Amino acid sequence: MPATASASPAPTGNRFLYRFLLIAAALFLVWFFGYEQWLAPDGRLDAALCNQITAAGVGLLRLLGFDAAVSPQYATLVMMRGQPAVIIGAPCNGLVLYALFSGFVAAFPGPWRRKLWFIPAGMVLIWGLNVLRVAALAINHHYAQQSVDFNHHYTFTFIVYGFIFGLWMLWAKRLAVAAHRPAAF
Repeated sequence: MPATASASPAPTGNRFLYRFLLIAAALFLVWFFGYEQWLAPDGRLDAALCNQITAAGVGLLRLLGFDAAVSPQYATLVMMRGQPAVIIGAPCNGLVLYALFSGFVAAFPGPWRRKLWFIPAGMVLIWGLNVLRVAALAINHHYAQQSVDFNHHYTFTFIVYGFIFGLWMLWAKRLAVAAHRPAAF
């Protein structure tokens, strides 16, 4: 007697690819019309995220014993010992990273029950990594200013995208497929 199939078995072969691409394209359109056409020009969401990441980065630096503060004139500027160190702009507030991560997990087959906890958990981890990045860039600026540009554009980009890729692989190899494995007798 064959094992009963799950409620929504994972598509195989080309069906898997077409399903993933269709959902990814739909999510891209939602991003394009929701963010690029409405939220980005409005600017309030990006500003709030930039301010929040700045404050969290300063909080981490203070926790580590550094003389850090948010600039009284610019809510997105990290100050180290009263000197400007790092400014957080919209491209660096993490919003695109949250969208990329969430979109991949949402488009990839797997149980929605797991997606409902994995997506927010991944976003929190990405946020934490972004706060660490801001703090590290401020420390980098304070002690070795000449290497900040390289570390900002290459080192931290590699680390952050590598981390997100690791989360995607965790989802694709462990969490998404676990619900679709046939029961062993």
